[in-house]
Amino acid sequence: MDAVLLDATPLRRDQVVAVARRGAPVELTDIAKEAVAGSRAHVELLAGAEQPTYGVSTGFGALAVRHIPVDRRAALQRSLIRSHAAGAGAEVECEVVRALMLLRLRTLASGHTGVQPSTVDALVRVINAGITPVVPEYGSLGCSGDLAPLSAVALALMGEGEARDATGALRPAGEVLRESGIEPITLAEKEGLALINGTDGMLGQLVLALDDLARLIDIADLTAAMSVEALLGTDRVFAADLQALRPHPGQAVSAARMSVLLADSEIVASHRGPDCNRVQDAYSLRCAPQVHGAARDTVAHTETVADRELASFIDNPVVLADGRIESNGNFHGAPVGYALDFLAIPTADVASMSERRTDRMLDKNRSHGLPPFLAHDPGVDSGHMIAQYTQAGIVSELKRLAVPASVDSIPSSAMQEDHVSMGWSAARKLRKAVDGLTTVLAIELLTAARALDLRAPLKPAPKTGAALAALRETVDGPGPDRHLAPEIAAAEALIRSGRLNEITA
Repeated sequence: MDAVLLDATPLRRDQVVAVARRGAPVELTDIAKEAVAGSRAHVELLAGAEQPTYGVSTGFGALAVRHIPVDRRAALQRSLIRSHAAGAGAEVECEVVRALMLLRLRTLASGHTGVQPSTVDALVRVINAGITPVVPEYGSLGCSGDLAPLSAVALALMGEGEARDATGALRPAGEVLRESGIEPITLAEKEGLALINGTDGMLGQLVLALDDLARLIDIADLTAAMSVEALLGTDRVFAADLQALRPHPGQAVSAARMSVLLADSEIVASHRGPDCNRVQDAYSLRCAPQVHGAARDTVAHTETVADRELASFIDNPVVLADGRIESNGNFHGAPVGYALDFLAIPTADVASMSERRTDRMLDKNRSHGLPPFLAHDPGVDSGHMIAQYTQAGIVSELKRLAVPASVDSIPSSAMQEDHVSMGWSAARKLRKAVDGLTTVLAIELLTAARALDLRAPLKPAPKTGAALAALRETVDGPGPDRHLAPEIAAAEALIRSGRLNEITA
């Protein structure tokens, strides 16, 4: 893969995904190297000045009033990282840590932080060596940045704590660095804050969630189209002239996609005409473009937020072009926290509508001729009855996860940090919600596929039929009850692979 080049140029979301998920290497441009060296020179001038400068020659947070003598400043930086690496809980996913490291590196490379060139080089080498510091889940309040998560990374750069090597093995960080020929960093003035005072963790998770949701909303259009066929619904409500009466862009996209997905369906054609006694389909079928489209528009809004953040330089204090070092509040995570919370709402709602379509296919009173629960021998077999229970349990959980984290705030640092964003918490619950949506859509995919098989000899549309055929490579068709959990897992894996997106595009 091509290296992602870093300087003050805004990163693209796809570049973050490439480094975080596909292991793309990173490289500093010559412009970035010059900017880093220049800003470091400004910091060193201020470090020798009699007048104290926050972050350079003072303590931090509520302790900022203390002037630190020159001979204690290296100890100050080490103490900052060690004390702030106070996270707890489960280990954060490697892709999240890689995204976090990339985004912090990009800010360091901007020339606005005042770190040593050797520190920047060490982080570049860690990323390219596939080393992933262990970052615990809890510890960030989303203000003054993601302090505890970023401190865990900085601690590993110092050769302390734990990290996973390129094989995924968990080992002492110093040992992993030495094996890769990377010298642990020795922090100088200002560097501790520069390494930890950013919103990189929550932003990285936002970018990764956007990548997932773009794919999953397309899958929701697909599973909805399959359910429309299975339930003998109509495609006429998705017509462009009807959608144009309410010109939301996302709605138009989803409606157009569903029309294409249902094109040339023998099942849909079989009940089209004067003999059809159906007047209107249920909302979960008829209104799918409205719900999926609103989700698309929410994603579009949060993409704008993410892109602005990817063009931002978050540190406090910050080194300005004229050499001044100024305190600021740009580390507050509200813009990212709100975006993460916004996304949790349509994630829950798209899943909720999917579950309603699944339930409809399983109810003999509403499924228009399908057997109860799509069972092979109803009464002896339960079919997909309990798969819908699983959907319902996840949807209920997603509703709880849609409650915003960013409206909460817990004062900290002796009331110096008296309002925090909780953006990291919003990011963590959104990741869980995205996983839940994946499972809900997988169960609808399984159910709609079985229902389409039961409509034989009528054939589904070419595109929904292609999705059905892809699923049948790993999951058998209708028959007596069998262990269903592995089939749900297989459908999830198919969705995550992106293959369905490719064959139904």
